[in-house]
Amino acid sequence: MNPKRLNLNLSFSLEGIPVQAVNMTCERFLRTIPSHSHGNGCYEIHYIPSGYGKLTADSNLFDIKPNTLFVTGPHVEHAQIPQPEEPMLEYCVYLKIKKNARRKESTPVMDSFIAAPFWFGADTQGIHGLLHQLFNELERRPIGYLDQARLLLSQLLIFMVRNYQSNCPGHTPPIQSSLADLTSVIIEEYFLYEYRHLSLDELAKRLKRSPRQTQRLLLEYYGKSYQQKKAEAKMSAAALLLTDKSKNITSVSEELGYSSPEHFTAAFRGYYGTTPREYRKKL
Repeated sequence: MNPKRLNLNLSFSLEGIPVQAVNMTCERFLRTIPSHSHGNGCYEIHYIPSGYGKLTADSNLFDIKPNTLFVTGPHVEHAQIPQPEEPMLEYCVYLKIKKNARRKESTPVMDSFIAAPFWFGADTQGIHGLLHQLFNELERRPIGYLDQARLLLSQLLIFMVRNYQSNCPGHTPPIQSSLADLTSVIIEEYFLYEYRHLSLDELAKRLKRSPRQTQRLLLEYYGKSYQQKKAEAKMSAAALLLTDKSKNITSVSEELGYSSPEHFTAAFRGYYGTTPREYRKKL
């Protein structure tokens, strides 16, 4: 199927806590997604109705199979590798959440969701049907579709928390509760998909900020400088590209945008403490 991407910027609230659905995708994964992480307050809900692959999250490896459901929240380093023979189909919903400092009202659903920046398990709540209906509403746009979409997104969060209660929870790293604004989406997608030609000036231009302001944003959202994020993006992609042994070191170097294999090897050794060839031998 052709990839579907819906840019939403659809705001709603659950238990009085503001939530923004930034975008939704539905895609058959034929490509590897290099390791990356989200900023403060950002969560992705992933559901795989069919196909197989691997997920790495904070150095842990998980097998993806039909009916897999997982959440990747703030600062969780994760990557996805499809199985070439039967690649996974994935629904993904990107949310941004602002947790109010103090509330008199009880917020059991949102507290439970925010308290699990990473969760992995099998869906028990019928989320596939809900996501299919949500996509249908947003694509067809019948009368009242925005209100219906908000209801379905609220129901999605409720179903997620019910899954947490009916399955054993996954690894849960510490959370940070402040909300990063929409610029974090631009930042994450830039480093994730354009690692070959990264430029601070280009990123600043997309964010409509100066290079110095962009540097400050990266430190605020991720605790990393531009050079650290650049090295992380290129080296995460390098580690995944090296798993494809049909590619030689020169072609991997070119795909990553290095001027020579020697330059790539020096950068790789500086980051991982070993050469690309030695790394590949251990795979």
